[in-house]
Amino acid sequence: MPSEETKERIIKAVDFGRTILHYGWIPFIIYVGYTRSNPQPSLIKCVALLLSSRLLY
Repeated sequence: MPSEETKERIIKAVDFGRTILHYGWIPFIIYVGYTRSNPQPSLIKCVALLLSSRLLY
């Protein structure tokens, strides 16, 4: 049986992994879509589109 200290480390590692997955999933999907699309959109156009959509709301 694992000791209490080992259990606590596993729980902390799982919580850390969940946090990374929670905050990193959408940026990862955007990155994959950006790098795998053909033709690749320019970064300036993507940023301008995001900013213009923010101004509309």
